[in-house]
Amino acid sequence: MTTAQTIVKTPFEDVFGSRARVKILKFLAINEELSISQVIELLKLNYTNAKKHLDFLVERDLIHLKVFGRIKIYRFKIENLKARSFKKFLGIWESLSESISDY
Repeated sequence: MTTAQTIVKTPFEDVFGSRARVKILKFLAINEELSISQVIELLKLNYTNAKKHLDFLVERDLIHLKVFGRIKIYRFKIENLKARSFKKFLGIWESLSESISDY
């Protein structure tokens, strides 16, 4: 028997209104998978804050949590249209930032 995950619908500004949350999404979009320890180390967040944002993103179906015993791995959910759109937007933003800096 499987349990159905409830996906919380959230306005755009609530998802992207937190700098830490956007950074987590960005790092996961680039790296695809990270443990909570890697998120904490890369983004210089404390455990409580990182966990809060990761849980928020899991509930919105933008990332997926895989548990291997005590190890928790967070994976960017590329199969989600909103997550895929974010990654595409990020790629466009980064390429435009690079081309603008050439001027």
